[in-house]
Amino acid sequence: MSKHACEWLLVSLATGSLWAASDPFVGTWKLNPAKSRIIDRMRVEAVGSTKYAFTFNADEAETIVADGTDQPGNGGTTLSLAIAGPDSWKVVRKRNGRLLLTALWKLSAGGETLTDSFTSIRPDGSSSTTDFEYKRAAPGPGFQGAWESTQMPTAFELQILSYQSDGLTFTYPAQQRTRDMRFDGKEYPDSGPNVPGGMASSGRRVNERTLELTNKINGKVTGTQELTVSPDLRILTMTARPVGASTPNIRVFDRQ
Repeated sequence: MSKHACEWLLVSLATGSLWAASDPFVGTWKLNPAKSRIIDRMRVEAVGSTKYAFTFNADEAETIVADGTDQPGNGGTTLSLAIAGPDSWKVVRKRNGRLLLTALWKLSAGGETLTDSFTSIRPDGSSSTTDFEYKRAAPGPGFQGAWESTQMPTAFELQILSYQSDGLTFTYPAQQRTRDMRFDGKEYPDSGPNVPGGMASSGRRVNERTLELTNKINGKVTGTQELTVSPDLRILTMTARPVGASTPNIRVFDRQ
């Protein structure tokens, strides 16, 4: 290798390392629930005497028979619904036979509130349970209708690392989800044991402190995200716009 080529290589490596070290997004970020606004949406519709269609946020509807058996769901998973009574349902999701989550739904006496005891199961078999409360957003008998919750987990972290010379790695420990991405407009697959099949993301840098990401499942856009770091580099704001949602979800993170 010539002297000129060696000098060029050293300058390139130094420049890439400098960019990675000074990237304002790199770090560990913890959700600030008091400053965030997240709406979790779901809809339940009857499509037969014992068959129901479930739509979670902007995902495609999943239609299953309420007999407690595992049936095909979105993203290579299975979904089951067992009805214990008019005010008590159990929803279970699996992938390749492995339990991903259980959700015990309970309807209030007036039918205006739905409580969800949501248990997520990690690949090592350990689990965590969070109790969510949904308010009715559209009328319907029993569990049918549209529901919204603004309750947020308090222990939600986002870790961002440098990826190659100009990209970033986004890791969501609680979801066991990782995305390695360069900002060249190409799609990069998400990875993790609980990630739906066909999930991918692309992105671009708007400026030094702003990113725009587009999320897809099997080539279909499910939403966009704008990530912005404050001028003092202490606060990260993520504005997510799911397809079909009238208002964005806003997550505000503090640097750790």
